[in-house]
Amino acid sequence: MIVAFVFIFGLFIGSFLNVVILRLHRAESFIKGTSKCLFCRHRLYPKDLIPLFSYIFLKGHCRYCQKKFSRQYPLVEFFTGLAFVLIFGKVIPNFDLTTVTALQFLHLLDWWAIVSFLIIIFVYDFKYYLILDKVVLPGIVLAILANLFLGFSILNLLLAILVGGGFFLLQFVISKGRWIGGGDIRLGAFMGAILGWPQVLTALFLSYILGSFISIFLLLGKRKDWGDKIPFGTFLAIGTFLTMLWGPILVNWYLSLFY
Repeated sequence: MIVAFVFIFGLFIGSFLNVVILRLHRAESFIKGTSKCLFCRHRLYPKDLIPLFSYIFLKGHCRYCQKKFSRQYPLVEFFTGLAFVLIFGKVIPNFDLTTVTALQFLHLLDWWAIVSFLIIIFVYDFKYYLILDKVVLPGIVLAILANLFLGFSILNLLLAILVGGGFFLLQFVISKGRWIGGGDIRLGAFMGAILGWPQVLTALFLSYILGSFISIFLLLGKRKDWGDKIPFGTFLAIGTFLTMLWGPILVNWYLSLFY
């Protein structure tokens, strides 16, 4: 029962994240204003905005003009719901609410907020090849404050932020901005603020492994050519999320391959 509730809650947060992504791109406020169809501009009512289910019921089309909506909307909603469930299971073992402490509850809220930032970064960079400071910088502040309260030392977080951001800053300097952009530097710092030291290294390693495999797949499938831009922020977001959930387990598995 609690799993279903968390998943549905995540669906609604995912619906809100879709609004944030769209309105960030349009430089509009996502706090106020009503939802409208992007094609006919007809106002969308609550019955049109039930996360995931409205899309399925309407077969992905606007109720009023029949234009087809992007698959981004149900996908973001579904994966946000899934991510919220995975985080809940990680922070609160066995989904047992009877033993939850105040610190665990704060940890849960923090990670739900963090994964929401990561989803926005993933989708925005995937669609527009851009990592927005107005998303990353507040995320860094949130991650630092929450992790300090959760028991991280300030030196640990500063080291992780310097390693994460410095790793990309060095590439930016060497390549004179040809390999990566400034957004990657700040996202690297965000990764450090989320994960601390040394888990930021795990996330960087995972991100590059994922990026390499998917890039090879795109090249072989002729979806990309050598020299084409790759939205690397998407891989950094995935690597960070995987490390949040299974960082030590993945490291132990990798090391076991050599022993």
